[in-house]
Amino acid sequence: MPDQKIDNLLNLAMEATPQERAKSENLNVGYDSATKVWDVIIKYSGPESGLGGDGIQVVPLFGGYAVVTLPESEIDAYSDREQIEFIEKPKRLYFETLQAREASCILPVQAGANGLTGEGILVGVVDSGVDYFHPDFRNEDGSSRILRLWDQSLDGKPPRGYVTGTEYTKEEIDKALVLGETEGRRLVPSRDFSGHGTAVLGIAAGNGRASGGVNRGVAYESDLLVVKMGNARENSFPRTTELMEGIDYLIRQAVKMGRPIAINISFGNNYGSHQGDSLLETYLSNAANVGRSVICVGSGNNGNDRIHTAGQLRQGQTETVEMSIGTYETTLNLQLWKAYADEIEISIETPSGERLPTLSEKIGTQRYRAGETDLLIYYGKPGPFQVTQEIYFDFIPVETYLTSGIWKIHLHGRRIREGNYNLWLPGGNVLNPVTGFYRPIAAETLTIPSTAAKVITVGAYDSRLNAYADFSGRGGSNLSFPKPDLVAPGVNITAPTPGGAYTTVTGTSFSTPFVTGSAALLMEWGIIQRNDPFLWGEKVKAYLRRGAQPLPGFNEYPNEAVGWGGGRYNKVTLKKVSKIKCFRSFSQHRNEALSP
Repeated sequence: MPDQKIDNLLNLAMEATPQERAKSENLNVGYDSATKVWDVIIKYSGPESGLGGDGIQVVPLFGGYAVVTLPESEIDAYSDREQIEFIEKPKRLYFETLQAREASCILPVQAGANGLTGEGILVGVVDSGVDYFHPDFRNEDGSSRILRLWDQSLDGKPPRGYVTGTEYTKEEIDKALVLGETEGRRLVPSRDFSGHGTAVLGIAAGNGRASGGVNRGVAYESDLLVVKMGNARENSFPRTTELMEGIDYLIRQAVKMGRPIAINISFGNNYGSHQGDSLLETYLSNAANVGRSVICVGSGNNGNDRIHTAGQLRQGQTETVEMSIGTYETTLNLQLWKAYADEIEISIETPSGERLPTLSEKIGTQRYRAGETDLLIYYGKPGPFQVTQEIYFDFIPVETYLTSGIWKIHLHGRRIREGNYNLWLPGGNVLNPVTGFYRPIAAETLTIPSTAAKVITVGAYDSRLNAYADFSGRGGSNLSFPKPDLVAPGVNITAPTPGGAYTTVTGTSFSTPFVTGSAALLMEWGIIQRNDPFLWGEKVKAYLRRGAQPLPGFNEYPNEAVGWGGGRYNKVTLKKVSKIKCFRSFSQHRNEALSP
């Protein structure tokens, strides 16, 4: 029987053939085929000293978590160790961004001569890197505002306690800046090739020097910490393991410096129960309790996509879920999550009308052939940290492409106690536009880890229209706590781009740093200025919720779309809550900046 201390996806990956893994793309995330080793996430108890061994590399994280690199042949034996509570396979992350939308900039408040600037607060990002040459991240004397830059993709000298990448200090970055672009890039070769991290950091904390102060970010006098995710191995997408190590690093740096920190995460993925119970999600909630920290996470951009559906099954009832697979689709995975107490008969009908045998409820791997598609199915059980049950489907082409057309998943309620079920397809715009559910449901489209309990979950609205952005990921009844917490401007935002210029961006990737920067301002007012010395963590979330304003079209708050409302803080309460003004449009800010 598959190991119950190992998550379903890792169990399936180890039972799959090398050919199935290669065609799946999802199953190999975290695996290095050249060395035959895995990066995995573990939850453990007891001393760290017992986690290592020959050929096993361990990076301990806060709260009894660790990232472990070990040979595949050792995983089963490793899970047998008494102190190992659970092992989770890493998942691929994707940007929370939408492409090809351009309009005017939306900037946060600049509060005047006596206003808040983020001074004394650290702003940290785990992202695609940063263009450290960009003027918005440099002081008036030309020196860098970045105190530490850890590039996980460059081999060299990793930070103490970690095993990958290279860490650069402010002194090294300053030397590179003095040398200029050509020679400086040789000394500190870290780059932001996508521009995503540069934009995110600029919105949260850029000082606007490249625009004469016009395109300022929120906490524009804060000090900066940057982690660039990425690994030069097979499959270069960032992974949850890298994200966890990055968060761990940022918080440890803040604790070492004795400084409060606001951390931004504008990445997510769609794999999991969406109930906040994966090791990634519980780790973030634990990490948020360490030091004087706040973690802000984007809700994702799946709200208007066809990647989620759900229903409630009654005893004796049969429901059919229809799913389209477009032409030239090379891979696809599907997750079905249900209450373990419910007994449901599951069968699949192909586009040709062939109905495959009813799935066996026995835990483990099942295989079927359907036309030009192989189905690799894992029938799971609840893990130690979740009460729901997953049935995972990997659609793998026999040759090059999956069988296109309408696939049907038939669900029959044999013995029903709760009846709720949810199905998810991959997010991140990786699918053919035709591929998706025929009856999609916008609820429960938050990406993971925005579903973690103790992070601030941020959706997006269009501040020009004062309207909710329908692409923004939405919460629902799946979570025992309401999400998102609030929404912020996320449509047609002007942000720094590598090379020293600006561009326009859209997505929750870019609404989140508005809130990250606002959290930094709140902590400056509370901790640095001594108005509320305990203003961090959940207390910041409470202040932001209280200051959120209603948006047209919603009568009840919190709700699954905008949470407690829009981050348009017309005098958010800081002692009867006041100080941070509302996020304003570019034209408003520019006119004020030019006025005497």
